[in-house]
Amino acid sequence: MTVSLEQLRRCHVAVDLGAARTRVFVKGAGLVVDEPSVAAVNTRTGALIAVGALAEKMTGRTPDYIRVVRPVSGGTVVDIEMAQRMLRHLLGEKLRRQLRRKPRLRAAACTPHDSDPLAQRAAVETLVGLGARRVELVDTLIAAAVGCGLPVEQPTATMIMVCGAATTQVAVLSLGAIVTAERIPVGGDAIDHAIIQHLRHHHELMLPSQSVRPLQLALSGNGLTPHGPASTEIHGRDVATGLARSVTVDTAAVREAIHTPLTAVLDGIGKVLRDCPPDLVADLADRGIMMVGGSALLPGLDQMLRDATGMPVHIAERPDVCAVLGLGAMLEGKVQPMILDPLGDHRGLADDRDGDRGRDRDHVYADDLTE
Repeated sequence: MTVSLEQLRRCHVAVDLGAARTRVFVKGAGLVVDEPSVAAVNTRTGALIAVGALAEKMTGRTPDYIRVVRPVSGGTVVDIEMAQRMLRHLLGEKLRRQLRRKPRLRAAACTPHDSDPLAQRAAVETLVGLGARRVELVDTLIAAAVGCGLPVEQPTATMIMVCGAATTQVAVLSLGAIVTAERIPVGGDAIDHAIIQHLRHHHELMLPSQSVRPLQLALSGNGLTPHGPASTEIHGRDVATGLARSVTVDTAAVREAIHTPLTAVLDGIGKVLRDCPPDLVADLADRGIMMVGGSALLPGLDQMLRDATGMPVHIAERPDVCAVLGLGAMLEGKVQPMILDPLGDHRGLADDRDGDRGRDRDHVYADDLTE
């Protein structure tokens, strides 16, 4: 899955097929698509009714003959045909016509770290079905690091944590490559599920499907930190009677419910640090962790990581779109690789400065080569 920057510069479009949102970057036009990875299908005729935000609003509100599907799960395409149809509608006819004019359309796609060959093949087949003649695959960790401005090409350690909807990926980067990484099957969906189960078991309250993201309600203010509000009111449906009901929820208990799935994330960070060379760990003590991804905006998550690791934690300026913007920067040639000069060039420069002594060293160097 390693691809050179020269090959990426030949690509025309970059796609980030995420579990929550699909983003498309077109060279010269910028970010053109940023919509939820959802599609609504008429099961009687097979016709596509809606995609993106409109299809997401239909979740839980459709009659029997309309089915809302998610063709991407955990960053992996699970339904290639539906993913192709969703992408076609998200791109629109005008943009698709522009892309069809390219004689040899090349595309680049983000794939999760350590994804299996079947998942990589599914991403390639999805873009080939849209007309791409060649597809380059880039690790999401490297693309996100480039998108948030980390000096990945330098010989210093940078730690990045991609907080997705289905998975969390943690890695240490140096010299443009991954030194050590860990993929944790815990993301924003697991946090939502933990809150829903807490409300169901302790308050007998069932949240509507559109309130699966109750963080703004239950964790308003300072979020996961103890300085947030002591209680908040949440509206839902009673499990026993099925009637609408409002309950007052203790936010401290909600914070405790959220900490349970986040323990796996802390274990993953600890494993990455244990596998990392000591010299790079010393760099990380100063640089800290850079958080990207949509779930990085969870209120108070950065402070919780600071308390658990003792390292500085930063959130990228636009964490949700860092991966596709980093891939777009590679397409447009804004990323330059680190150039390592041959040893002979340095010797030659030193020889010019040293004069006659340099000529003597040149002579010795040439003799050594002939021997």
